[in-house]
Amino acid sequence: MKETAPRIAVLKTDGINCDGETMNAFSVAKGDPKLIHVNQLRSREKSLGDYQILAIPGGFSYGDDVRSGKILALELTSYLGDQINDFIQQKKGLVLGVCNGFQVLVRTGLLPFGKIGEMKATLGDNDSGHFDCRWINLKVEDKNACVFLEGMKGPVSYQVAHGEGKFFAKQPEIEKIENDKLVVFRYCDALGNPTQKYPENPNGSLNAIAGITDPSGRILGLMPHPERFIRKTQHPNWRRQEIEPQGLQIFEKMVNYAKQM
Repeated sequence: MKETAPRIAVLKTDGINCDGETMNAFSVAKGDPKLIHVNQLRSREKSLGDYQILAIPGGFSYGDDVRSGKILALELTSYLGDQINDFIQQKKGLVLGVCNGFQVLVRTGLLPFGKIGEMKATLGDNDSGHFDCRWINLKVEDKNACVFLEGMKGPVSYQVAHGEGKFFAKQPEIEKIENDKLVVFRYCDALGNPTQKYPENPNGSLNAIAGITDPSGRILGLMPHPERFIRKTQHPNWRRQEIEPQGLQIFEKMVNYAKQM
């Protein structure tokens, strides 16, 4: 019997502009991505229950009016909270948020603690005071709580492109995030050591946090863009050094985990 590819809902709304790259990444990873507009979920024309993975791509949803990702986060919590909770808790679906998608997940409360409507962290303005677009290195935390990235090794190199990427939370929340091993990625130097130094840490995130999961391990958010490195030719140094497409493994691991569920 032919194995069925997991169905992936790639969320679309005004201002999201990384949906094509995200769709392509999941396709290369042998998933079955579908572009779903948020209005299709609100009208019940489409249901998250028909999918195994929800992806919220990068971009500038609703122009990042008010704050980055804020309006989409309010829309999801106000109109789709029950559908999202059912997708996560009952269906055990996987969720990925990249850049603006990470900002949305944090503002909904789904990250870091998996409680929609309870915002316990934020992603604020870069310490540099400007938009940063550059390639950076990430340390993959050993024994992190993300269930579908088991066995992933680092460091990895991804591109960042954001102006509001500084991860911040109060000290009790930071301690809980660390103690529960919710940190998945940290900005690091060339030797793989976490760093607060600019530009290796492009935004000044506390504890060099670049990506986190929730306590269930099925929700992942990160500021850097793995979907922009699924072919080696996407890396600026691909002609000068042997390099593997390090972003692809996130999408492959999500798809393979969803197949087993």
